[in-house]
Amino acid sequence: MSVLQGCAGEEEPAPGDRTAPNIVLIVTDDQGWGDLSVHGNTNVHTPNIDALASRGASFSNFYVSPVCSPTRAELLTGRYHPRGGVYGTSAGGERLDLDETTIAEVFSRAGYATGVFGKWHNGMQYPYHPNGRGFDEFYGFASGHWGDYFSPSLLEHNGELVQGDGYLPDDVTGKALEFIEDHGGSGDPFLLYLPYNTPHSPMQVPDRWWEALEGRELAMRHRDPGKEDPAFTRAALAMVENIDWNVGRIMDKLRELELGEQTIVAYMSDNGPNSWRWNGGMRGRKGSTDEGGVRSPLFIRWPQLIEPGTEIPEIAAAIDLLPTLSDLAGVKLQTRKPVDGISLVPLLSGGKQNWDERLIFSHWNGRTSVRSPAYRLDHQGRLYDITEDRGQHREVSSRHPQVTETLRDTLQGWERAVIPEERGETKRPFLVGDPDFKYTQLPARDGRPHGNIERSNRFPNASFFTNWTSTADSISWDVEVREPGTYRVKLYYTCPPKDLGTVVQLSFGSAAVTDTIRQAHNPPLRGMEDDRVERIESYVKDFKPLEMGTISLPGGRAPLVLRALEIPGSAAMDFRTLMLTRID
Repeated sequence: MSVLQGCAGEEEPAPGDRTAPNIVLIVTDDQGWGDLSVHGNTNVHTPNIDALASRGASFSNFYVSPVCSPTRAELLTGRYHPRGGVYGTSAGGERLDLDETTIAEVFSRAGYATGVFGKWHNGMQYPYHPNGRGFDEFYGFASGHWGDYFSPSLLEHNGELVQGDGYLPDDVTGKALEFIEDHGGSGDPFLLYLPYNTPHSPMQVPDRWWEALEGRELAMRHRDPGKEDPAFTRAALAMVENIDWNVGRIMDKLRELELGEQTIVAYMSDNGPNSWRWNGGMRGRKGSTDEGGVRSPLFIRWPQLIEPGTEIPEIAAAIDLLPTLSDLAGVKLQTRKPVDGISLVPLLSGGKQNWDERLIFSHWNGRTSVRSPAYRLDHQGRLYDITEDRGQHREVSSRHPQVTETLRDTLQGWERAVIPEERGETKRPFLVGDPDFKYTQLPARDGRPHGNIERSNRFPNASFFTNWTSTADSISWDVEVREPGTYRVKLYYTCPPKDLGTVVQLSFGSAAVTDTIRQAHNPPLRGMEDDRVERIESYVKDFKPLEMGTISLPGGRAPLVLRALEIPGSAAMDFRTLMLTRID
Protein backbone atom coordinates (compact mmCIF):
# COMPACT_ATOMS: atom_id res chain seq x y z
CA MET A 1 0.00 0.00 0.00
CA SER A 2 1.42 3.38 -1.03
CA VAL A 3 1.68 6.16 1.50
CA LEU A 4 -0.39 9.15 0.41
CA GLN A 5 1.08 12.62 0.62
CA GLY A 6 -1.09 15.06 2.55
CA CYS A 7 -1.47 18.78 1.92
CA ALA A 8 -2.78 21.25 4.48
CA GLY A 9 -5.98 23.00 3.49
CA GLU A 10 -9.63 23.41 4.32
CA GLU A 11 -11.65 20.58 5.75
CA GLU A 12 -12.54 18.10 3.07
CA PRO A 13 -16.20 18.27 2.04
CA ALA A 14 -18.31 15.26 2.84
CA PRO A 15 -20.07 13.38 0.04
CA GLY A 16 -23.35 15.09 -0.70
CA ASP A 17 -22.13 18.51 0.50
CA ARG A 18 -23.64 20.92 -2.02
CA THR A 19 -21.48 23.76 -0.72
CA ALA A 20 -18.54 22.03 -2.40
CA PRO A 21 -17.94 23.66 -5.79
CA ASN A 22 -18.24 21.78 -9.05
CA ILE A 23 -15.21 21.76 -11.36
CA VAL A 24 -15.24 22.13 -15.16
CA LEU A 25 -11.78 21.82 -16.71
CA ILE A 26 -11.67 22.54 -20.46
CA VAL A 27 -8.51 21.73 -22.44
CA THR A 28 -8.09 22.35 -26.16
CA ASP A 29 -5.76 20.47 -28.50
CA ASP A 30 -3.07 22.38 -30.44
CA GLN A 31 -4.65 25.79 -29.89
CA GLY A 32 -2.02 28.51 -29.53
CA TRP A 33 -2.03 31.33 -26.99
CA GLY A 34 -2.75 33.68 -29.89
CA ASP A 35 -5.85 31.86 -31.17
CA LEU A 36 -8.23 33.99 -29.09
CA SER A 37 -9.70 37.42 -29.60
CA VAL A 38 -9.13 38.24 -25.93
CA HIS A 39 -5.40 38.09 -26.67
CA GLY A 40 -5.70 40.58 -29.50
CA ASN A 41 -6.17 38.34 -32.52
CA THR A 42 -8.62 40.10 -34.83
CA ASN A 43 -8.70 37.08 -37.17
CA VAL A 44 -10.89 35.12 -34.76
CA HIS A 45 -13.99 35.78 -32.63
CA THR A 46 -14.21 33.94 -29.29
CA PRO A 47 -16.74 35.82 -27.13
CA ASN A 48 -17.60 32.92 -24.81
CA ILE A 49 -13.99 32.09 -24.00
CA ASP A 50 -13.17 35.80 -23.69
CA ALA A 51 -15.97 36.07 -21.11
CA LEU A 52 -14.23 33.52 -18.90
CA ALA A 53 -11.30 35.94 -18.74
CA SER A 54 -13.36 39.08 -18.23
CA ARG A 55 -15.52 37.46 -15.54
CA GLY A 56 -12.68 35.65 -13.82
CA ALA A 57 -8.89 35.52 -13.76
CA SER A 58 -6.51 35.55 -16.71
CA PHE A 59 -2.91 34.33 -16.46
CA SER A 60 -0.50 36.06 -18.81
CA ASN A 61 2.43 33.72 -18.13
CA PHE A 62 0.97 30.21 -17.95
CA TYR A 63 3.00 27.31 -19.35
CA VAL A 64 2.31 23.78 -20.53
CA SER A 65 4.41 21.11 -22.27
CA PRO A 66 5.32 21.34 -25.97
CA VAL A 67 3.00 18.44 -26.97
CA CYS A 68 -0.23 16.74 -25.99
CA SER A 69 0.18 13.76 -23.68
CA PRO A 70 2.85 15.34 -21.42
CA THR A 71 0.60 18.31 -20.66
CA ARG A 72 -2.31 16.01 -19.88
CA ALA A 73 -0.14 13.99 -17.53
CA GLU A 74 0.99 17.16 -15.75
CA LEU A 75 -2.48 18.60 -15.21
CA LEU A 76 -3.78 15.21 -14.07
CA THR A 77 -1.03 14.68 -11.48
CA GLY A 78 0.55 18.03 -10.61
CA ARG A 79 3.92 16.50 -11.53
CA TYR A 80 6.34 16.98 -14.41
CA HIS A 81 5.56 14.39 -17.07
CA PRO A 82 8.93 12.53 -17.12
CA ARG A 83 8.33 11.57 -13.50
CA GLY A 84 5.19 9.73 -14.58
CA GLY A 85 6.77 7.75 -17.39
CA VAL A 86 5.33 9.79 -20.26
CA TYR A 87 8.00 10.00 -22.96
CA GLY A 88 6.00 9.88 -26.21
CA THR A 89 2.65 10.53 -27.83
CA SER A 90 1.90 7.05 -29.24
CA ALA A 91 2.71 3.32 -29.11
CA GLY A 92 2.66 3.25 -25.30
CA GLY A 93 4.89 6.25 -24.63
CA GLU A 94 1.86 8.34 -23.73
CA ARG A 95 0.89 6.12 -20.77
CA LEU A 96 0.91 7.61 -17.29
CA ASP A 97 2.53 5.32 -14.72
CA LEU A 98 0.04 3.44 -12.58
CA ASP A 99 1.56 4.59 -9.30
CA GLU A 100 0.68 8.22 -10.11
CA THR A 101 -2.37 9.79 -8.45
CA THR A 102 -4.76 11.65 -10.73
CA ILE A 103 -7.05 14.61 -10.14
CA ALA A 104 -10.04 12.28 -10.56
CA GLU A 105 -8.82 10.02 -7.77
CA VAL A 106 -8.30 13.01 -5.48
CA PHE A 107 -11.79 14.40 -6.10
CA SER A 108 -13.49 11.00 -6.18
CA ARG A 109 -12.27 10.34 -2.64
CA ALA A 110 -13.99 13.58 -1.64
CA GLY A 111 -17.35 12.38 -2.98
CA TYR A 112 -17.22 13.97 -6.43
CA ALA A 113 -18.78 12.39 -9.50
CA THR A 114 -16.08 12.39 -12.18
CA GLY A 115 -16.31 12.36 -15.97
CA VAL A 116 -14.03 12.89 -18.96
CA PHE A 117 -15.36 13.52 -22.46
CA GLY A 118 -13.01 13.85 -25.44
CA LYS A 119 -9.35 13.01 -26.02
CA TRP A 120 -7.67 11.15 -23.15
CA HIS A 121 -4.16 10.38 -24.51
CA ASN A 122 -2.62 8.94 -21.33
CA GLY A 123 -3.20 5.22 -21.87
CA MET A 124 -5.79 2.94 -23.49
CA GLN A 125 -5.66 -0.46 -21.81
CA TYR A 126 -7.08 -0.65 -18.28
CA PRO A 127 -5.94 0.43 -15.73
CA TYR A 128 -4.19 3.11 -17.83
CA HIS A 129 -7.66 3.75 -19.23
CA PRO A 130 -9.55 6.75 -17.79
CA ASN A 131 -12.00 4.43 -16.02
CA GLY A 132 -8.97 3.03 -14.20
CA ARG A 133 -7.69 6.47 -13.20
CA GLY A 134 -10.62 7.65 -11.12
CA PHE A 135 -13.14 8.70 -13.79
CA ASP A 136 -16.62 7.25 -13.46
CA GLU A 137 -17.58 8.20 -17.02
CA PHE A 138 -15.53 8.26 -20.22
CA TYR A 139 -16.72 9.04 -23.72
CA GLY A 140 -14.28 9.78 -26.52
CA PHE A 141 -11.00 8.22 -27.60
CA ALA A 142 -7.80 7.31 -25.79
CA SER A 143 -5.50 7.71 -28.79
CA GLY A 144 -3.36 10.74 -29.60
CA HIS A 145 -5.51 11.91 -32.48
CA TRP A 146 -8.51 10.71 -34.44
CA GLY A 147 -8.84 10.36 -38.20
CA ASP A 148 -12.48 11.33 -38.63
CA TYR A 149 -14.44 14.02 -36.79
CA PHE A 150 -17.90 13.37 -38.28
CA SER A 151 -19.81 10.59 -36.50
CA PRO A 152 -16.65 8.49 -36.25
CA SER A 153 -16.66 4.79 -35.49
CA LEU A 154 -14.63 3.05 -32.78
CA LEU A 155 -15.11 5.72 -30.14
CA GLU A 156 -15.39 4.47 -26.57
CA HIS A 157 -17.97 4.72 -23.84
CA ASN A 158 -16.50 3.26 -20.66
CA GLY A 159 -14.38 0.87 -22.72
CA GLU A 160 -17.09 -0.33 -25.10
CA LEU A 161 -16.70 0.65 -28.76
CA VAL A 162 -19.49 2.92 -30.01
CA GLN A 163 -20.41 5.11 -32.97
CA GLY A 164 -20.08 8.88 -32.66
CA ASP A 165 -23.02 11.20 -33.22
CA GLY A 166 -22.23 14.28 -35.28
CA TYR A 167 -19.18 16.56 -35.22
CA LEU A 168 -16.91 15.20 -32.51
CA PRO A 169 -16.41 18.38 -30.41
CA ASP A 170 -20.18 18.96 -30.48
CA ASP A 171 -20.77 15.31 -29.60
CA VAL A 172 -18.47 15.24 -26.56
CA THR A 173 -19.94 18.54 -25.40
CA GLY A 174 -23.40 17.00 -25.64
CA LYS A 175 -22.29 14.11 -23.46
CA ALA A 176 -20.74 16.59 -21.00
CA LEU A 177 -24.05 18.47 -20.82
CA GLU A 178 -25.82 15.22 -19.98
CA PHE A 179 -23.25 14.62 -17.23
CA ILE A 180 -23.92 18.10 -15.81
CA GLU A 181 -27.68 17.51 -15.91
CA ASP A 182 -27.34 14.10 -14.25
CA HIS A 183 -25.29 15.45 -11.36
CA GLY A 184 -26.34 19.11 -11.19
CA GLY A 185 -29.45 18.35 -9.21
CA SER A 186 -28.05 15.47 -7.17
CA GLY A 187 -26.41 15.59 -3.78
CA ASP A 188 -22.87 15.15 -5.09
CA PRO A 189 -20.60 17.76 -6.70
CA PHE A 190 -18.92 16.88 -9.97
CA LEU A 191 -15.54 17.12 -11.67
CA LEU A 192 -15.95 17.45 -15.44
CA TYR A 193 -12.81 17.15 -17.59
CA LEU A 194 -13.50 18.22 -21.18
CA PRO A 195 -10.38 17.70 -23.36
CA TYR A 196 -11.37 18.69 -26.90
CA ASN A 197 -9.71 17.09 -29.93
CA THR A 198 -9.52 20.35 -31.90
CA PRO A 199 -7.92 22.31 -33.52
CA HIS A 200 -5.61 19.27 -33.89
CA SER A 201 -5.45 17.96 -37.45
CA PRO A 202 -7.04 16.58 -39.55
CA MET A 203 -8.50 20.00 -40.24
CA GLN A 204 -12.17 19.08 -40.34
CA VAL A 205 -14.88 21.52 -39.32
CA PRO A 206 -18.57 21.87 -40.29
CA ASP A 207 -19.56 24.26 -43.08
CA ARG A 208 -21.08 26.75 -40.63
CA TRP A 209 -17.70 27.48 -39.09
CA TRP A 210 -15.60 27.11 -42.22
CA GLU A 211 -17.74 29.45 -44.27
CA ALA A 212 -17.39 32.14 -41.60
CA LEU A 213 -13.58 32.00 -41.92
CA GLU A 214 -13.09 31.00 -45.55
CA GLY A 215 -13.33 34.52 -46.90
CA ARG A 216 -12.19 36.42 -43.81
CA GLU A 217 -9.13 38.60 -44.21
CA LEU A 218 -6.22 37.47 -42.07
CA ALA A 219 -5.13 40.86 -40.82
CA MET A 220 -2.71 39.31 -38.33
CA ARG A 221 -0.05 36.94 -39.59
CA HIS A 222 2.83 34.90 -38.27
CA ARG A 223 6.00 36.91 -37.64
CA ASP A 224 7.51 35.16 -40.69
CA PRO A 225 4.52 35.31 -43.07
CA GLY A 226 6.25 33.18 -45.68
CA LYS A 227 5.93 30.16 -43.36
CA GLU A 228 2.19 30.53 -42.90
CA ASP A 229 -0.41 28.50 -44.78
CA PRO A 230 -3.49 30.78 -44.76
CA ALA A 231 -5.88 27.89 -45.48
CA PHE A 232 -4.56 25.97 -42.46
CA THR A 233 -4.83 29.10 -40.32
CA ARG A 234 -8.45 29.61 -41.37
CA ALA A 235 -9.30 25.99 -40.66
CA ALA A 236 -7.68 26.13 -37.22
CA LEU A 237 -9.47 29.35 -36.32
CA ALA A 238 -12.78 27.96 -37.59
CA MET A 239 -12.28 25.02 -35.25
CA VAL A 240 -11.53 27.43 -32.39
CA GLU A 241 -14.73 29.36 -33.08
CA ASN A 242 -16.59 26.05 -32.89
CA ILE A 243 -14.94 25.39 -29.53
CA ASP A 244 -16.06 28.83 -28.40
CA TRP A 245 -19.65 27.97 -29.33
CA ASN A 246 -19.41 24.76 -27.31
CA VAL A 247 -17.96 26.63 -24.32
CA GLY A 248 -21.06 28.81 -24.58
CA ARG A 249 -23.23 25.69 -24.44
CA ILE A 250 -21.49 24.61 -21.22
CA MET A 251 -21.92 28.02 -19.62
CA ASP A 252 -25.57 28.22 -20.70
CA LYS A 253 -26.25 24.83 -19.09
CA LEU A 254 -24.63 25.92 -15.82
CA ARG A 255 -26.81 29.06 -15.80
CA GLU A 256 -29.93 27.07 -16.69
CA LEU A 257 -29.34 24.74 -13.73
CA GLU A 258 -28.37 27.67 -11.47
CA LEU A 259 -24.90 26.19 -11.00
CA GLY A 260 -22.86 29.13 -12.25
CA GLU A 261 -22.06 30.54 -8.83
CA GLN A 262 -20.93 27.21 -7.41
CA THR A 263 -18.92 25.94 -10.38
CA ILE A 264 -15.23 26.62 -10.98
CA VAL A 265 -14.54 26.78 -14.73
CA ALA A 266 -10.95 26.60 -16.01
CA TYR A 267 -9.87 26.86 -19.65
CA MET A 268 -6.44 26.13 -21.19
CA SER A 269 -4.66 24.60 -24.18
CA ASP A 270 -2.21 21.69 -24.21
CA ASN A 271 0.63 23.26 -26.23
CA GLY A 272 1.48 25.92 -28.80
CA PRO A 273 -0.20 26.20 -32.20
CA ASN A 274 0.05 23.35 -34.70
CA SER A 275 1.04 25.68 -37.56
CA TRP A 276 2.86 28.92 -38.21
CA ARG A 277 0.17 31.53 -37.52
CA TRP A 278 -0.17 34.68 -35.42
CA ASN A 279 0.87 33.92 -31.86
CA GLY A 280 1.85 37.24 -30.34
CA GLY A 281 5.18 37.31 -32.16
CA MET A 282 6.60 34.50 -30.04
CA ARG A 283 9.30 32.14 -31.26
CA GLY A 284 8.38 28.49 -31.71
CA ARG A 285 5.21 26.48 -32.12
CA LYS A 286 3.96 23.04 -31.06
CA GLY A 287 6.92 20.82 -30.18
CA SER A 288 9.19 23.71 -29.19
CA THR A 289 10.33 24.56 -25.66
CA ASP A 290 10.44 28.26 -26.58
CA GLU A 291 7.69 30.68 -25.52
CA GLY A 292 5.54 30.01 -28.59
CA GLY A 293 5.54 26.27 -27.97
CA VAL A 294 4.64 26.28 -24.29
CA ARG A 295 2.73 29.46 -23.45
CA SER A 296 -0.98 28.73 -23.06
CA PRO A 297 -4.07 30.65 -22.05
CA LEU A 298 -5.39 29.96 -18.59
CA PHE A 299 -8.68 31.45 -17.46
CA ILE A 300 -10.34 30.52 -14.17
CA ARG A 301 -13.83 31.73 -13.33
CA TRP A 302 -15.43 31.30 -9.91
CA PRO A 303 -17.64 34.16 -8.72
CA GLN A 304 -17.43 33.10 -5.07
CA LEU A 305 -13.74 33.98 -4.86
CA ILE A 306 -12.28 35.49 -8.03
CA GLU A 307 -12.88 39.14 -8.88
CA PRO A 308 -13.92 39.74 -12.50
CA GLY A 309 -11.10 40.95 -14.70
CA THR A 310 -8.32 39.70 -12.42
CA GLU A 311 -5.02 39.68 -14.31
CA ILE A 312 -2.18 37.56 -12.99
CA PRO A 313 1.35 38.17 -14.35
CA GLU A 314 3.15 35.62 -12.16
CA ILE A 315 4.42 32.51 -13.92
CA ALA A 316 2.37 29.34 -13.48
CA ALA A 317 2.10 25.96 -15.16
CA ALA A 318 -0.06 22.90 -15.84
CA ILE A 319 1.48 21.23 -12.79
CA ASP A 320 -0.37 23.83 -10.69
CA LEU A 321 -3.90 22.82 -11.79
CA LEU A 322 -4.34 19.90 -9.38
CA PRO A 323 -3.11 21.71 -6.24
CA THR A 324 -5.04 24.86 -7.20
CA LEU A 325 -8.38 23.18 -7.90
CA SER A 326 -8.16 21.00 -4.80
CA ASP A 327 -7.33 24.08 -2.71
CA LEU A 328 -10.23 26.06 -4.20
CA ALA A 329 -12.63 23.19 -3.55
CA GLY A 330 -11.35 22.49 -0.04
CA VAL A 331 -10.45 18.96 -1.10
CA LYS A 332 -7.49 17.39 0.68
CA LEU A 333 -4.61 16.85 -1.73
CA GLN A 334 -3.53 13.28 -1.07
CA THR A 335 -1.12 11.79 -3.60
CA ARG A 336 1.23 8.83 -3.56
CA LYS A 337 4.16 11.02 -4.63
CA PRO A 338 5.03 14.67 -3.96
CA VAL A 339 3.57 17.13 -6.44
CA ASP A 340 5.74 19.67 -8.30
CA GLY A 341 2.97 22.23 -8.65
CA ILE A 342 1.72 24.75 -6.13
CA SER A 343 -1.65 26.24 -5.34
CA LEU A 344 -2.37 29.48 -7.21
CA VAL A 345 -5.14 30.44 -4.80
CA PRO A 346 -3.11 33.29 -3.24
CA LEU A 347 -2.91 34.86 -6.70
CA LEU A 348 -6.58 34.24 -7.45
CA SER A 349 -7.74 35.69 -4.15
CA GLY A 350 -5.50 38.75 -4.23
CA GLY A 351 -3.26 37.63 -1.40
CA LYS A 352 -0.02 37.40 -3.36
CA GLN A 353 2.06 39.66 -1.11
CA ASN A 354 3.97 36.64 0.15
CA TRP A 355 4.33 35.00 -3.26
CA ASP A 356 7.77 33.46 -3.74
CA GLU A 357 9.63 33.51 -7.02
CA ARG A 358 9.92 30.15 -8.74
CA LEU A 359 11.17 28.40 -11.87
CA ILE A 360 9.17 26.41 -14.44
CA PHE A 361 10.76 23.79 -16.68
CA SER A 362 9.69 22.76 -20.18
CA HIS A 363 10.99 19.48 -21.58
CA TRP A 364 10.41 17.46 -24.72
CA ASN A 365 12.42 15.27 -27.10
CA GLY A 366 15.75 15.78 -25.36
CA ARG A 367 15.35 19.55 -25.06
CA THR A 368 14.78 21.50 -21.85
CA SER A 369 14.26 25.19 -21.22
CA VAL A 370 13.60 27.00 -17.96
CA ARG A 371 11.48 30.07 -17.26
CA SER A 372 12.07 32.41 -14.32
CA PRO A 373 9.81 35.39 -13.59
CA ALA A 374 11.90 37.53 -15.96
CA TYR A 375 13.97 35.23 -18.16
CA ARG A 376 13.92 32.11 -20.31
CA LEU A 377 17.04 30.03 -20.76
CA ASP A 378 16.44 28.06 -23.95
CA HIS A 379 17.53 24.49 -24.68
CA GLN A 380 20.79 25.77 -26.21
CA GLY A 381 21.72 27.69 -23.08
CA ARG A 382 20.83 31.13 -24.47
CA LEU A 383 19.23 33.66 -22.14
CA TYR A 384 16.33 35.96 -23.08
CA ASP A 385 14.63 38.69 -21.08
CA ILE A 386 10.98 37.78 -21.63
CA THR A 387 9.69 40.91 -19.88
CA GLU A 388 11.24 42.99 -22.68
CA ASP A 389 11.57 40.47 -25.50
CA ARG A 390 8.72 37.96 -25.57
CA GLY A 391 9.71 36.97 -29.11
CA GLN A 392 13.22 35.88 -28.04
CA HIS A 393 14.97 38.04 -30.63
CA ARG A 394 17.91 39.23 -28.55
CA GLU A 395 20.13 36.93 -26.49
CA VAL A 396 21.28 38.60 -23.26
CA SER A 397 23.59 35.93 -21.82
CA SER A 398 26.63 38.22 -21.95
CA ARG A 399 24.76 41.00 -20.15
CA HIS A 400 23.64 38.68 -17.34
CA PRO A 401 26.35 36.00 -16.96
CA GLN A 402 25.45 35.16 -13.36
CA VAL A 403 21.77 34.67 -14.18
CA THR A 404 22.75 32.51 -17.15
CA GLU A 405 25.12 30.34 -15.13
CA THR A 406 22.64 29.89 -12.29
CA LEU A 407 19.81 28.88 -14.63
CA ARG A 408 22.08 26.50 -16.55
CA ASP A 409 23.15 24.77 -13.35
CA THR A 410 19.56 24.58 -12.13
CA LEU A 411 18.34 23.19 -15.46
CA GLN A 412 21.01 20.47 -15.45
CA GLY A 413 20.12 19.57 -11.88
CA TRP A 414 16.44 19.34 -12.79
CA GLU A 415 17.21 17.03 -15.71
CA ARG A 416 19.29 14.73 -13.48
CA ALA A 417 16.52 14.59 -10.89
CA VAL A 418 13.45 14.34 -13.12
CA ILE A 419 14.36 12.67 -16.41
CA PRO A 420 15.03 8.92 -16.12
CA GLU A 421 18.28 7.63 -17.57
CA GLU A 422 16.39 5.01 -19.54
CA ARG A 423 13.04 5.60 -21.12
CA GLY A 424 10.26 3.08 -20.66
CA GLU A 425 9.80 1.73 -24.19
CA THR A 426 10.81 -1.84 -23.38
CA LYS A 427 9.79 -1.95 -19.74
CA ARG A 428 6.02 -1.70 -19.87
CA PRO A 429 3.94 -4.28 -21.71
CA PHE A 430 0.40 -3.57 -22.82
CA LEU A 431 -1.95 -4.87 -20.17
CA VAL A 432 -4.74 -7.36 -20.79
CA GLY A 433 -7.20 -8.98 -18.44
CA ASP A 434 -7.53 -6.69 -15.48
CA PRO A 435 -10.10 -8.30 -13.20
CA ASP A 436 -11.84 -4.94 -12.61
CA PHE A 437 -12.58 -4.14 -16.26
CA LYS A 438 -14.40 -6.00 -18.99
CA TYR A 439 -12.78 -4.59 -22.14
CA THR A 440 -9.26 -4.50 -23.59
CA GLN A 441 -8.64 -2.82 -26.93
CA LEU A 442 -5.42 -3.51 -28.84
CA PRO A 443 -5.23 -1.22 -31.87
CA ALA A 444 -2.78 -1.21 -34.76
CA ARG A 445 -1.22 1.81 -33.09
CA ASP A 446 0.16 -0.38 -30.29
CA GLY A 447 1.11 -3.36 -32.45
CA ARG A 448 4.35 -4.24 -34.22
CA PRO A 449 4.22 -5.33 -37.88
CA HIS A 450 6.46 -8.13 -39.11
CA GLY A 451 7.34 -9.07 -42.66
CA ASN A 452 5.67 -7.11 -45.45
CA ILE A 453 2.99 -5.51 -43.28
CA GLU A 454 3.05 -1.72 -43.27
CA ARG A 455 1.32 1.06 -41.39
CA SER A 456 -1.11 3.19 -43.32
CA ASN A 457 0.85 6.22 -42.11
CA ARG A 458 4.05 7.01 -40.25
CA PHE A 459 2.01 8.56 -37.42
CA PRO A 460 0.74 5.51 -35.47
CA ASN A 461 -2.32 7.11 -33.85
CA ALA A 462 -5.50 6.21 -35.80
CA SER A 463 -3.44 4.17 -38.31
CA PHE A 464 -4.17 0.68 -39.60
CA PHE A 465 -2.03 -2.16 -40.99
CA THR A 466 -2.02 -2.98 -44.68
CA ASN A 467 0.07 -4.88 -47.30
CA TRP A 468 -0.41 -8.20 -45.50
CA THR A 469 0.63 -10.51 -48.34
CA SER A 470 2.32 -13.54 -46.83
CA THR A 471 1.67 -16.21 -44.23
CA ALA A 472 5.11 -15.35 -42.90
CA ASP A 473 3.79 -11.89 -41.95
CA SER A 474 2.32 -11.20 -38.54
CA ILE A 475 1.31 -8.51 -36.05
CA SER A 476 2.32 -8.76 -32.40
CA TRP A 477 1.67 -6.96 -29.14
CA ASP A 478 3.92 -7.26 -26.09
CA VAL A 479 1.23 -7.98 -23.50
CA GLU A 480 0.93 -9.01 -19.90
CA VAL A 481 -2.22 -10.85 -18.90
CA ARG A 482 -2.92 -9.64 -15.39
CA GLU A 483 -5.36 -12.40 -14.48
CA PRO A 484 -6.18 -15.59 -16.42
CA GLY A 485 -9.56 -15.58 -18.09
CA THR A 486 -11.63 -16.32 -21.14
CA TYR A 487 -12.20 -13.60 -23.69
CA ARG A 488 -14.44 -13.07 -26.67
CA VAL A 489 -12.29 -11.86 -29.58
CA LYS A 490 -13.50 -9.33 -32.11
CA LEU A 491 -11.26 -8.26 -35.00
CA TYR A 492 -11.91 -5.17 -37.15
CA TYR A 493 -10.89 -5.64 -40.79
CA THR A 494 -11.46 -4.80 -44.44
CA CYS A 495 -11.15 -7.34 -47.26
CA PRO A 496 -12.18 -7.18 -50.96
CA PRO A 497 -14.19 -10.08 -52.45
CA LYS A 498 -11.18 -11.42 -54.37
CA ASP A 499 -9.26 -12.01 -51.11
CA LEU A 500 -11.94 -13.86 -49.15
CA GLY A 501 -10.98 -17.06 -47.40
CA THR A 502 -8.06 -15.90 -45.29
CA VAL A 503 -7.66 -18.06 -42.21
CA VAL A 504 -6.55 -15.87 -39.32
CA GLN A 505 -5.29 -16.95 -35.92
CA LEU A 506 -4.73 -15.08 -32.66
CA SER A 507 -2.35 -16.82 -30.26
CA PHE A 508 -0.78 -16.29 -26.85
CA GLY A 509 1.64 -19.06 -26.03
CA SER A 510 -0.26 -22.31 -26.53
CA ALA A 511 -3.68 -20.61 -26.40
CA ALA A 512 -5.20 -19.78 -29.79
CA VAL A 513 -8.40 -18.95 -31.62
CA THR A 514 -8.82 -19.31 -35.39
CA ASP A 515 -11.44 -18.11 -37.85
CA THR A 516 -11.96 -17.49 -41.56
CA ILE A 517 -12.85 -14.22 -43.27
CA ARG A 518 -15.99 -15.11 -45.25
CA GLN A 519 -17.63 -11.70 -45.68
CA ALA A 520 -16.20 -9.11 -48.03
CA HIS A 521 -15.94 -5.54 -46.81
CA ASN A 522 -13.97 -3.18 -49.02
CA PRO A 523 -14.85 0.46 -48.28
CA PRO A 524 -12.74 3.22 -49.80
CA LEU A 525 -10.35 5.41 -47.90
CA ARG A 526 -12.09 8.52 -46.72
CA GLY A 527 -11.50 11.73 -44.85
CA MET A 528 -10.17 13.77 -47.72
CA GLU A 529 -13.70 14.85 -48.61
CA ASP A 530 -14.06 16.54 -45.21
CA ASP A 531 -10.53 17.94 -44.88
CA ARG A 532 -10.20 21.71 -45.34
CA VAL A 533 -6.47 21.27 -46.00
CA GLU A 534 -4.54 18.14 -46.91
CA ARG A 535 -3.73 16.06 -43.85
CA ILE A 536 -0.42 14.48 -42.84
CA GLU A 537 -2.04 11.65 -40.85
CA SER A 538 -3.63 8.47 -42.13
CA TYR A 539 -6.91 8.50 -43.96
CA VAL A 540 -9.52 6.17 -42.49
CA LYS A 541 -11.93 3.41 -43.43
CA ASP A 542 -15.02 1.87 -41.92
CA PHE A 543 -13.81 -1.45 -40.54
CA LYS A 544 -16.01 -4.49 -40.13
CA PRO A 545 -16.03 -6.62 -36.95
CA LEU A 546 -15.25 -10.32 -37.19
CA GLU A 547 -16.36 -12.38 -34.18
CA MET A 548 -13.49 -14.87 -34.02
CA GLY A 549 -14.66 -16.84 -31.01
CA THR A 550 -13.12 -17.18 -27.56
CA ILE A 551 -9.61 -17.59 -26.22
CA SER A 552 -8.52 -18.62 -22.73
CA LEU A 553 -5.50 -16.58 -21.73
CA PRO A 554 -3.16 -17.73 -18.97
CA GLY A 555 -1.52 -15.11 -16.81
CA GLY A 556 1.91 -13.72 -17.58
CA ARG A 557 3.83 -11.82 -20.22
CA ALA A 558 4.34 -12.97 -23.80
CA PRO A 559 3.67 -11.77 -27.36
CA LEU A 560 0.05 -11.81 -28.48
CA VAL A 561 0.35 -12.68 -32.16
CA LEU A 562 -2.06 -12.30 -35.08
CA ARG A 563 -1.20 -14.52 -38.07
CA ALA A 564 -2.73 -15.54 -41.37
CA LEU A 565 -2.50 -19.32 -41.70
CA GLU A 566 -3.89 -19.29 -45.25
CA ILE A 567 -4.06 -16.42 -47.77
CA PRO A 568 -5.87 -17.69 -50.89
CA GLY A 569 -5.92 -14.23 -52.52
CA SER A 570 -3.31 -11.51 -52.92
CA ALA A 571 -3.59 -10.19 -49.35
CA ALA A 572 -5.01 -11.24 -46.01
CA MET A 573 -6.81 -8.07 -44.92
CA ASP A 574 -6.32 -4.53 -43.69
CA PHE A 575 -6.41 -4.52 -39.89
CA ARG A 576 -7.50 -1.76 -37.48
CA THR A 577 -8.01 -3.13 -33.95
CA LEU A 578 -8.73 -6.08 -31.66
CA MET A 579 -11.32 -5.99 -28.91
CA LEU A 580 -11.08 -8.56 -26.13
CA THR A 581 -14.12 -8.85 -23.86
CA ARG A 582 -13.84 -10.86 -20.65
CA ILE A 583 -16.59 -13.45 -20.28
CA ASP A 584 -15.30 -15.18 -17.12
